[in-house]
Formats: sequence, C-alpha cells, structure tokens
Amino acid sequence: MLQQLQSIEEKFERLNEEICDPSAAADRTRYTKISKEIKQLTPIVETYRAYKSAMRDGEEARELLDAGGEDRELRDMAAEELESAKARAEELLQKLKILLLPKDPNDERSVIVEIRAGAGGEEAALFAGVLYRMYTMYAETCGFRVEVVYANETELGGFKEISFMIEGEGAYSRFKFESGVHRVQRVPVTESQGRIQTSTVTVAVLPEAEDVDVEINDADLQIDTFRSSGAGGQHINKTDSAIRITHLPTGTVVECQDERSQHKNKEKALKILRSRILDAEREKQAAAIAGERRAQVGTGDRSERIRTYNYPQGRVTDHRIGLTLYKLESILNGNLRELIDAIITADTAMKLKEQ
Repeated sequence: MLQQLQSIEEKFERLNEEICDPSAAADRTRYTKISKEIKQLTPIVETYRAYKSAMRDGEEARELLDAGGEDRELRDMAAEELESAKARAEELLQKLKILLLPKDPNDERSVIVEIRAGAGGEEAALFAGVLYRMYTMYAETCGFRVEVVYANETELGGFKEISFMIEGEGAYSRFKFESGVHRVQRVPVTESQGRIQTSTVTVAVLPEAEDVDVEINDADLQIDTFRSSGAGGQHINKTDSAIRITHLPTGTVVECQDERSQHKNKEKALKILRSRILDAEREKQAAAIAGERRAQVGTGDRSERIRTYNYPQGRVTDHRIGLTLYKLESILNGNLRELIDAIITADTAMKLKEQ
C-alpha cells in the first residue's frame, strides 16, 4: 500500500507541474481533465503526507528516548510524544485505507429518483408524497437542485408515482442507498377506528446517464404525445405537450408531463430512458459479480425492504444496518444526514473487511 501511495504522490506532483504549463491552460479539455485528477488525488496525498510526518515524529521521539539516558523528565516527554505519533499514524493509516477503496464511478453524478406507491392504496400514495417532501428538503440542505419530471397525483394529494431529478455534484453518493421498499406503519387519515395500517412505497435511485453512456437509435423509439393529466394544479394544461417514449428493444416506457413545452418534456424523458437502460445494465453486471454484492449495504434491489417508519413509536429503523432512530419527525423533515452517514460508514466497513 505504501508503494501505491508513493506512486500516487509522484503522479500528483507531475500533474501539478503539468497544469502550470501554458499549453495546458490553452487546452480547455486537457486543463479540466488535469484539474479533476488533482482534485481526486488531493485528499489521498494530503493524508499520506500527514502520515509520513507522524512517522517521522515517531522516529525522532524514539531516538530522543534512546538518547535520554538518566534524564527522567526527557524520557517521559519522549515516550509521550512517541505514543502520540503512533496513535496519529495509525489513525491516518486507517483513513488512507478508506481513501484507497475503489470509488463508485457514478458517485459524482446527478440522480433520477422514482417513487411509486405499493401496497396500501391511498395511504401508500400519501406516504409517497411524504417521502418526496423528505428527499426534496434533504436535497436542498445539500445544495442540490430538484426538478419534477412526472407526477401521477391522487385526489388526497398523494402520488401513485412521481419521478424527479436531483442535480448536483455528488448527488448519487448521498442518495444511492435509498433504493428499495420503504414501509410505513401509521393510522391512516381515512381510518375512523384508529387502527394502524402497514403500507409500502418503492424507491428507485438511478445515476443520470450521459449521452456517451447509452447510445439510443431513433428508429428504436416510439414517441407518443398526449395531454397532461392528474388531480389538478401545475401538472394540467390544455395542449398535447406530455410525452411518452417507448424503447422498443427493451420495452422500457418513460412519460414526462411536467413541462409546458413538448420539446423539454422529450429531452427529460430521454434522460430518464438512458438512465433506466444504464441501470438495467448495471444490475446485470452486479448480479454476475457475487463478491461486489456482498461488499455493500444491501443489494440495491427495489424489492428489498430497507426501512420502516413507525409513527406511533416515532421511530425509523434501517433494517440493513440494524439502526433505529427515535427521530421520525426530524427525518421526515429532511434531516437525513445522520442516517445516511451511518449507512455509508457501514458500507465502507464492509468493503474494508472484504478487502
């Protein structure tokens, strides 16, 4: 590992020299590529240099300890410095192991989130709306931008289905573990006897695909236009601006009706189509690599029950890592950081163990 770190530091120094070359500044594509590499390597190199500094401090303290002779005060000071340096070096070494773990190539991408009501009828649709609000509020605290693509609303203000984009660097890294079945236990607003009902909502989180990731042939697309529908409000208009695109080879169907412009709806629908096709390919690859599936929290399978929201007890339980937080209201108001950080930490620990 130390040889690998030495090579990374040498590459980092070469890149810093290269970016100072006037020819690099003149070539925008090259300059952007170098800048991105430097940004990725900086935390590793800074931690490695801090580790080397701690090791040097330890060596100096050891030499001082050996040369301390009968001076008890000097020996105690050297012993204390040696222990401190060893502790710093060990902590930095663990941090380096985490920094050197293979990165998810999609982590920096924007995402498309699709929420669908499952078992529970209107109550499930209402909770789909609660999850949409929760994710929107959390995305805003992260500085991401949210844009609705498609919404099928119910009369009571819930959603049978809602798709939206969360745009911003690193969005996928914060949302990727939300895919799966979310279960809610509460007394429905329509329940007069006060009985608790269990309902489910499925969430799918797709990294936004670039044009170069998925090549789509126009001849493989069936495009239909129709009038937006729903319970009312902003999703209703009087023109056939809504778009339905069917990818004939895979049977994938995408609808977009949020924009007034047919052109914009088509643009958004194609983004989602690319992302769904890319996600299907990723699922095939993940299924073929059993080790990759073991070394992560959950499988990302949309049929996997990942979390329960229990209203009577005010708790949220993530079943993948066995974590229960009695902060239901806070979490539903978008305060997801503690929960998501815990999942990322558990996933990192599993990958370190696998490594």
